[in-house]
Amino acid sequence: MTDTAAAPAGKSRRGGFLGFLRDLVVILVVAFLISFLLKTFLVRSFYIPSGSMEHTLEVDDRILVNQLVPGVVGVNRGDIVVFRDPGGWLNLPPSVNTAAPSPLESVLQTVGLAADTSTDYVVKRVIGIGGDRVACCDAEGRVTVNGVPLDEPYIVIPDGESRSSGIDFDVTVPEGAVWVMGDNRYSSRDSRYNQEQPGKGFVTEDEIVGRAFVLNWPLSRFGVLGNYPDTFTGVEQAQQTHGGE
Repeated sequence: MTDTAAAPAGKSRRGGFLGFLRDLVVILVVAFLISFLLKTFLVRSFYIPSGSMEHTLEVDDRILVNQLVPGVVGVNRGDIVVFRDPGGWLNLPPSVNTAAPSPLESVLQTVGLAADTSTDYVVKRVIGIGGDRVACCDAEGRVTVNGVPLDEPYIVIPDGESRSSGIDFDVTVPEGAVWVMGDNRYSSRDSRYNQEQPGKGFVTEDEIVGRAFVLNWPLSRFGVLGNYPDTFTGVEQAQQTHGGE
C-alpha cells in the first residue's frame, strides 16, 4: 500500500519539475519574442559613444528610441534623432570605443535586450525640417530658423566663444529631410561639416531610425528627453509667412 502510493508521488514530483522547466522555457521564448518585436517595430536602445551631444547625452549613456518617428509620427524641430550614416559622416576619434560586442551581447542586441553599440548610427538634434531656412549667425551669435533667432539652453559653448556655431552657414532644408546639429557645438561633426558630402549635410527622413525620448542609463541620469518647443516658438509661423526665405 505504501509502495503503490509512493510511485505516483515520485512521478508527480518529477512531472512538477519538468513542468516548471517547460513553463520557464515558454516564458523566456515569449519574452524574447516580445522584446524582438518591440525592437523591430517600436522601441530600440542605443549606446552613446562620443561627447557630441554633451551635456544632454554623455559618453556611455543609453537611450530609448521611438521608431514610429518619422514613419507614423512626424519629426519636429528640437527632436533628438538617431539616424544611419548618410555617407562619410562617421570619422570617429580614437577615444571612441569601437570594439566588437561579445557573442552574448550580440544576441541580446539582436533581440532588443541590450543597447546597440555599433558605430553605424549618429545621434543629433533636429534644428530645421523641410522648407526651413537655417543660418548662423545673427549679430548676437545665434542660429536662426526662418529668420527667428534661437535661444538654445541645451547647447555647450566653450570658454572664450560666444557664437552658437564656429562656422557660418545659410541653407534651405529640402522637403523630406532635416538639418541636424550636436548640442556640444564646437565638438560635433554634424550637418555643418558635411555639406561637401553627397547629401550636402542634410539627413533624409528615410535615414532616421527614430526619436530618442528617454535617457534610461545610468539610472542617476534617468529622464525624458524633450525637444524644447519654446526655443522654436514662431519658427513655424515664419516659415508659413515667408516660405523659409
